Amino acid sequence: MIVLGYFMAVIMGIILGVIGGGGSILTVPILVYLMGVSPDIATGYSLLLVGATAAFGAYRYFKDGLVDIKASLLFAAPSIVAVYVTRAFVMPNIPDTLISSPFELSKNTAIMLFFAALMLASAVMMLVKAYKRTPPTNDGVNLQPKQVNVALIMFEGAVVGFVTGILGAGGGFLIIPALVLFLGMPIKNAVGASLFIIALKSLIGFIGDLQAGIPLEVPLLPFMLVATLLGMAFSTKLSKKLEGPTLQKFFGLFTLVIAVFIISKELV
Repeated sequence: MIVLGYFMAVIMGIILGVIGGGGSILTVPILVYLMGVSPDIATGYSLLLVGATAAFGAYRYFKDGLVDIKASLLFAAPSIVAVYVTRAFVMPNIPDTLISSPFELSKNTAIMLFFAALMLASAVMMLVKAYKRTPPTNDGVNLQPKQVNVALIMFEGAVVGFVTGILGAGGGFLIIPALVLFLGMPIKNAVGASLFIIALKSLIGFIGDLQAGIPLEVPLLPFMLVATLLGMAFSTKLSKKLEGPTLQKFFGLFTLVIAVFIISKELV
């Protein structure tokens, strides 16, 4: 199971690098079900693994001129504050047992069920977008952005930051639509910006975990990090061979299956 976990970590790095999101949707289940890490600790480890891997990917996009730093920071600033506060102050104060009657719901079970719901929503959005037939659009990197609704984009950044803090999810599947719809950012730029934003808020969120006293497992974390970075490096070549809609269909179906698996495992 451990070997399978490292292999899946490579797959996670590939998916994160190609589509700019989805890393944590795979990382937390890998850590919980294959590596034996408890869900509350796994969300913290996910922040480190996804954040470091996204930083590596963002650097590669930045070299190609595909990261708009100013627009990215507009979204990232409230997101970073939200994820730090959530990990440092909210998560440590959530009781281990959320509901005791008429049924018992533990903190860890709630995290995994919330995560499964997030995965279902992500799968549906990706599949709808992949199967929706739209006319070709300019996918260049020099288009003029729309007028930015600063309050709206910052609010969404804060919401994504809160979700990141609770679940250890980078939120790329929420970040990219926000950047495209509200900032008018071309999709290639949005992927690069998503990786940059995920790296910032995930790593800062992990600092909150360190302050809260999260235990660090060695050699698990270093080996997982190497595996995800290998996947990210490979994703650069893979992305040139795969069409976006094809990858979105595969990932949508894959996350749908994992979501159903988590729900059945936690409730049955």
